[in-house]
Amino acid sequence: MPIRARRTRLLWRTLLTAALAALLATLMSPVAAQSAAGAPRAPGEAPRRAGESRPVYSYENAIRESVWVDTGIDGDANGRTDRVAVDIVRPRELDRTGHRIPVIMDASPYYACCGRGNEGQKKTYDENGDPVRFPLYYDNYFVPRGYGYVAVDLTGTNRSDGCVDIGGRSDVQSAKAVVDWLNGRARGYTNRTGEKRARATWTNGRTGMIGKSYDGTIANAVAATGVKGLKTIVPIGAISSWYDYYFAKGAPLYGSGPDGLARAVESPEAGARCAAAHQRLIDGAPRSGDWTRLWDERDHVPDADNVRASVFAVHGMQDLNVRTKHFGQWWDALAENGVDRKVWLSQAGHVDPFDFRRAHWVRTLHRWFDHELLGRDNGVDREPMADIERTPDHWTTDRVWPPRGTDTATLRPAKGAAPGVGTLGPRPGRGTETFTDDPGLSETDWAERIHVSTPAKAGFVSRPLSRDLRLSGSSKVTVTAIPTARTAHLSAVLVDLGPATIRDYADVAEGITTLPARTCWGASTTGDSSCFKETRAKTADVDYTIFSRGWADLGNWADARHGRPLTPGRPHTITLDLAASDHVVPEGHRLALIVAGTDKGLIERPADTPTLTLDLARTFAELPLVGGAKAFTTAASATPRAPRLDGVAPPRPLNPLPGGSTS
Repeated sequence: MPIRARRTRLLWRTLLTAALAALLATLMSPVAAQSAAGAPRAPGEAPRRAGESRPVYSYENAIRESVWVDTGIDGDANGRTDRVAVDIVRPRELDRTGHRIPVIMDASPYYACCGRGNEGQKKTYDENGDPVRFPLYYDNYFVPRGYGYVAVDLTGTNRSDGCVDIGGRSDVQSAKAVVDWLNGRARGYTNRTGEKRARATWTNGRTGMIGKSYDGTIANAVAATGVKGLKTIVPIGAISSWYDYYFAKGAPLYGSGPDGLARAVESPEAGARCAAAHQRLIDGAPRSGDWTRLWDERDHVPDADNVRASVFAVHGMQDLNVRTKHFGQWWDALAENGVDRKVWLSQAGHVDPFDFRRAHWVRTLHRWFDHELLGRDNGVDREPMADIERTPDHWTTDRVWPPRGTDTATLRPAKGAAPGVGTLGPRPGRGTETFTDDPGLSETDWAERIHVSTPAKAGFVSRPLSRDLRLSGSSKVTVTAIPTARTAHLSAVLVDLGPATIRDYADVAEGITTLPARTCWGASTTGDSSCFKETRAKTADVDYTIFSRGWADLGNWADARHGRPLTPGRPHTITLDLAASDHVVPEGHRLALIVAGTDKGLIERPADTPTLTLDLARTFAELPLVGGAKAFTTAASATPRAPRLDGVAPPRPLNPLPGGSTS
């Protein structure tokens, strides 16, 4: 559905805001106005448009302060409710006039342990404990334009009380309590332990949350509470259900459990007092992959009907840290509940759009916040809903996403002329294919040998396509398999067979190269620069592209939330959820489905080393194709000259993810 225009009740606020802005611009001191407004535009920044917020307020002289907000939760059981540290920077000129302003907020566990952004920036403070550097550019860019910026330390991190909760109630309440405080519904204090109250009289309460990874996950979670005052969220590479970060339908994904991530981000003080909280995470997240009450609390998808905020989501389609399953299921739930939304999908991995499309991103984000928080009618809500990166730095748009005409097509694997190399098409398959789990092989090993029979995978390939075929959305693969052992893990991947130049998502930087030159995005101070290293796309020439994948423990065949031992020699049927994607298989390429066991570096191996026999009559893929089944039938009906599949290097094998970190 299109992004709906905001409600007409914002009109009077828009008019009032414009009038006040004009008045304040005339009241500002000429020196301050000249120094702020006279800053040159950054390279690639579009000319300023009429009606957009402008950098007319001094960043150097902005108010910088810290407040501790009471969460109402005693997470470390010390007899006192936890307070979270809230670092604030806001225009001093507007404080003097009493004009109330909106807030952009990033709530994070990473401000002290790991840093934010491509350059790993951390918060810094002066000798009085007042904030000096706010990581990233949000403060530098938006404070001079009349916004307040708020950086929240989640419980148990940096200067906050309590214990890290990895997406649980305490984590979410860390940020929700701040939204409540900004709207006059929670208590804030001028220090961590004192009783002097701090009130947010400077803000109108209209809040937009933004953040990548864990930070964006908190934005999703707070929006799912339906808290009043949260007007928009911008989740970048964000989790929608924490179970799906650590497991895939019972199959453990690489990386430690939530307790490991908690220890990585918590402050030293929290580490000394939070042993009980760590144990709760361990007990509630068994590596069996069974769904527990802990995961219910951390699954935000069922609460999408509570979301009042608009959502501007960004995700890398090759993000193998926070996989696009998180985006896909969240997006679908938001659509079902009529939430205003917009999306960017890149070819990169776990990368911020500031580092793969910088100028366009800052310009778009500026217009989004102006519209959502200032009420400016700038047309951003009437623009295409989706931006999709097709090849490195080449983007297309869609009025709605998935595009109209997208429908589920059922494709079925069938035996081919050679064992282990089958066909993929609309007709039901017959017979069986057999493979033996080899935990030493990955999806790239399977894909680069798709055209030959190998014992560790079953591959099924379409005819060369006579026209482009576009997949847009989330796929499913249903597998009926007969195991030889009591445990077995399954992987299913979709592959585009044909030469292409892609972002090198398997590289350590996940599709970007960082350059020495810097560009500046906003105003700077001695302690907080707005200048960041430029990047460019890091590309790879490949002869196949894996564009969607999914995994499962076959032991979860009868119950997606609870596994059980398999019965060797008997068939078991399970459906694997494949990550959302938007991919065009070009004319002349072929579409392939691979079914195998352990995907090295992405899921853990089962206890046994099973051989699995696929019943092809009861194995099939459900793919969201633009044009539906007819599009596939048409594209596969002719036989163009197939491209060569040799002579081009495949992507490097992926390494295991480091310690479950989502930074």
